[in-house]
Amino acid sequence: MKINKIKKMKDNKYKIMLDDFEIITYDNVILENDLLYKKNIDSSIYNKIVDDTKYYDSYNKVLKYISKKRRSSYDIYNYLKKLNLKDKDVESIISKLKSINLINDVEYVRAYINDKVRLSKNGINKIKSDLIGEHIDIDIINKELLNIDNELLTSKLEKIVLKKIKSNTKYSNNYIKNKILNEMINLGYNKSDIINILEKNINDDSDILKTELDKLYDKLSKKYNGVELENKVRQKLMIKGFSIGDINTLLYEKKKF
Repeated sequence: MKINKIKKMKDNKYKIMLDDFEIITYDNVILENDLLYKKNIDSSIYNKIVDDTKYYDSYNKVLKYISKKRRSSYDIYNYLKKLNLKDKDVESIISKLKSINLINDVEYVRAYINDKVRLSKNGINKIKSDLIGEHIDIDIINKELLNIDNELLTSKLEKIVLKKIKSNTKYSNNYIKNKILNEMINLGYNKSDIINILEKNINDDSDILKTELDKLYDKLSKKYNGVELENKVRQKLMIKGFSIGDINTLLYEKKKF
């Protein structure tokens, strides 16, 4: 195959014009295959140009992929595999990106933890679990987790818990505690830390129960009366997590007046 002309294009690309077709490739491919000094190429060189062009196509794609946000080495590996590259080319690109610090799992983990602590509701256990899911070296994860500002994490947990307490005022304290405890554990916080904050900020059930009982009594008395009314009120309050003993005590006191 005869090379008729090599024309420079933008973005470090070149057009190689052969007898019957053209190849759009990169300056690196031109130089690595010594094409500036060749007038003819055989099929083996042609195939190498095609492979090399695919390699640099993929390399440039992954550069754009990384430019959007920092990526882990595992993420980059999966991205390159989807481009149907040869294993040796995948390894070569990853090695090159590591050498210029565009792949750095230590920095990735550090930035990830910082973002999650400051910008998400996630606790340390959820952060760790998500990083393990990205196949990052556990030693890197554990080392960086030691740098977390525990006061900041505790403050964040307390703000979330207090907000949830305020939004669940119609339920019994026992119900609220269990509900919030499960939610916070799922978000990755330590059970003891959650309980400490709940114990400090949730008081006795009596005022909440009396308020809810009065509301239900007034509402349901329009439709029910007597034992049926009491049973309906009792049922509704038990669903909200109040104890049957406390409910019966208040119902008894209400009937006396």
